[in-house]
Amino acid sequence: MTAAARSTARAADRPPARRLTAVVDSGRAFGLLLLIAGALGLAASITLTLEKIRVLENPNYVPSCNINPIISCGSVMRTSQASAFGFPNSLIGLGAFAVVVTIGVVVLTGARLPRWFWLGLQAGTLFGVGFVTWLMGQTLYSIGAVCPYCIVVWIATIPLFWYTTLHNVRHGVIPLPARSRPATEVVARYHWVVPVLWYLVIALLILNRFWYYWRTLL
Repeated sequence: MTAAARSTARAADRPPARRLTAVVDSGRAFGLLLLIAGALGLAASITLTLEKIRVLENPNYVPSCNINPIISCGSVMRTSQASAFGFPNSLIGLGAFAVVVTIGVVVLTGARLPRWFWLGLQAGTLFGVGFVTWLMGQTLYSIGAVCPYCIVVWIATIPLFWYTTLHNVRHGVIPLPARSRPATEVVARYHWVVPVLWYLVIALLILNRFWYYWRTLL
């Protein structure tokens, strides 16, 4: 095959470029996911913010989520990692999850949003999942305690990233070669596998990291 023929074949394999202003349809199920996951993360962020305020007002305050030496929000709140950007991380959650809830409501009304909007949400959820992954590592291997409300934020962020990515791939917001379409459909059919495995890995990491404590409860 000549170079020109190979170039033509590659061009034919690529989907047509979509403009950033091209509108994208979104299903009701995705809108519900955004609404529910966003509300879950927002509730956890609000609770964390209120608990942080009480800790700042009274250093002797014991947060409601201090359950034992391992499950302890107070131990996490007082670390530098809890204010990674110079202010409480929960404030990021307040803004980010409020936006997600709003997007979920807009999608449920049947609105068709432009491609650039979904690329923005993709960037936001990518940052979010990267940030919570870093926080997981800090929680497990540096701080040595876990915050239940933080775990709720992790639980909400993972499906937001995964299903936003899946939505954007299936609707052409993120263009992929035509030959990848069958694999994309298989992944979409078994969409639940990735988040379930993700949660399982987190649970196993927590179990392994603090096994010295868990075994005392048996």
